[in-house]
Amino acid sequence: YKEDDIPLDDRPEIDRWILSVLNSLIKEVDQSLNDYESTRAGRAIQEFVDEHLSNWYVRLCRRRYWKGEYTNDKIAAYQTLYTCLDTVAKLGSVIAPFFMDKLYTDLNKVTGKSKADSVHLGDFPICDPSRIDKELEQRMEIAQRISSMVLSLRKKHNIRVRQPLGRIMVPVQDEYFQSLLEKVKDLVLSEVNVKEIEFLTHTEGVLVKKIKPNFKTIGPKYGKQMKAIAQAVAEFTQADISIIENKREYELQLNGENISLDYTDFEITSEDIPGWLVASEGKLTVALDITITEQLKEEGIAREIINRIQNIRKDKGLEVTDKIELKIKAEKSINSAINNNLNYICTETLASTLEIVNELDFATSQEVEVDDEVKTLISIVKLN
Repeated sequence: YKEDDIPLDDRPEIDRWILSVLNSLIKEVDQSLNDYESTRAGRAIQEFVDEHLSNWYVRLCRRRYWKGEYTNDKIAAYQTLYTCLDTVAKLGSVIAPFFMDKLYTDLNKVTGKSKADSVHLGDFPICDPSRIDKELEQRMEIAQRISSMVLSLRKKHNIRVRQPLGRIMVPVQDEYFQSLLEKVKDLVLSEVNVKEIEFLTHTEGVLVKKIKPNFKTIGPKYGKQMKAIAQAVAEFTQADISIIENKREYELQLNGENISLDYTDFEITSEDIPGWLVASEGKLTVALDITITEQLKEEGIAREIINRIQNIRKDKGLEVTDKIELKIKAEKSINSAINNNLNYICTETLASTLEIVNELDFATSQEVEVDDEVKTLISIVKLN
């Protein structure tokens, strides 16, 4: 890119987040290499590229790259991605010298921002503490974890991501956690295609939880009393479990003796409740409402149709800004979904008109599967 760097404060939160994680990575890799821990450094770089840059940042910013106008937002997206790739090339140069040099030189050919002809002739990155925002990293990690758990529940039970769902419930142990989740709520809802998040401050009567002792941690501390502790834990109520989750500790009275246990001394899981799927990961629990109303079903069909139209656009070689005229062959099971989501379909596919017709010529249209049971024909005509 040729433009001056857009100031950090003028960039969207997603940009500030990835640059914060990037500078945390620089600090970690520098320390690892100073300690001669090249494996630890390599794994940190891999985690950054896989989990943060590729699977989260680039995916969430796709629309910013695609949009036609070259706005400051689009420039910021390109500049941020460039900075990440350039820095990764420098950080990884001592671990994968040839690949990272190729990445570095390809980037530099486009921008000419570095005078060094090789990544091995340039300076090693230096961490900028002013760009690190730990609270931002923390709340984005919460968004990533909740999204991953919900998407795993969808995949496990064969519920397509394009099918909208009504709500998820998330138990919150304290106000700070809730405040962090509130700030990324819209991001999570968009990512998992769910309409709303409900925060639970009291889970009794809503989520049924099971608890058992963690013998790996209790054994070294209370070896001889382990059997008696296990029997006591087996009698814990839902209220006892809530105390452990909220206070992160529990004082157990056993034969007149006070036994101090902390959260790591227990294994807590949640049971599915009727109409819901439940997942737990550490102290985080999510419950997903899998009831699909007629309205949600129709929106899911509309999203599937949008996907098929976008695929046809791509196959025809249309530009992302090209407007089209759209015709879809009438099918009883999808007509209502199209009519009730007409504006949404047109907006997402850049269709100036959308018409449901009784017949379409196979020669000028394309057959698509909307789902396992329904097929239809779609005709796309590019507007001049």
